[in-house]
Amino acid sequence: KMTGAAWPLDAQDDMDDAALLARYAAGDVRAARVLTQRLTPKAFGHAFRVLGDSAEAEDVAQDAMLRLWKIAPQWEAGRAQVSTWLYRVVANLCVDRLRRRGHHAPGLDQIAEPEDPSPDTPSQLQVRAQLDALGAALQQLPERQRQAVVLRHIEGLTNPEIAEILGIGVEAVESLTARGKRSLKAVLLPQQDALGYM
Repeated sequence: KMTGAAWPLDAQDDMDDAALLARYAAGDVRAARVLTQRLTPKAFGHAFRVLGDSAEAEDVAQDAMLRLWKIAPQWEAGRAQVSTWLYRVVANLCVDRLRRRGHHAPGLDQIAEPEDPSPDTPSQLQVRAQLDALGAALQQLPERQRQAVVLRHIEGLTNPEIAEILGIGVEAVESLTARGKRSLKAVLLPQQDALGYM
């Protein structure tokens, strides 16, 4: 039975992911709420950058979080970081979806634009153009390079963490990110003036 244990809400923010997962497994629904708010945006963000489709990314993030809740009772402290485990699940779910759709990423015209409630200014338009160009360039990378580049340079994970997530060696991660950066640079270089890159 899920309960709300008697502990201050602000104490949840100080707890690490594994402690929150243990509290959830013990029946504390508030711990699940905090962990969901903390991890779902990371799962969605990674899936969106790899898949280029917000609806698919939402499905992947939800599926990954459901898998986390299912394994919560068996989670072994010290086995891995919860976020690293989650990124690995997201990465694998993305690979499955890319294979199912035959590696054909949607074009930019097929990706739903998030609504921006603020008025457009030249700087906002330029940032939007830069993000769109980066998204399109990422979709041109081979799947493994895209995963590595997103995890390293957008999510900010370390090479050993990425190696664990992707199930490869650290040297392979370094190679994938280096090749991915070179490919991104080649794609974005002709657009640098229009996009306002130095």
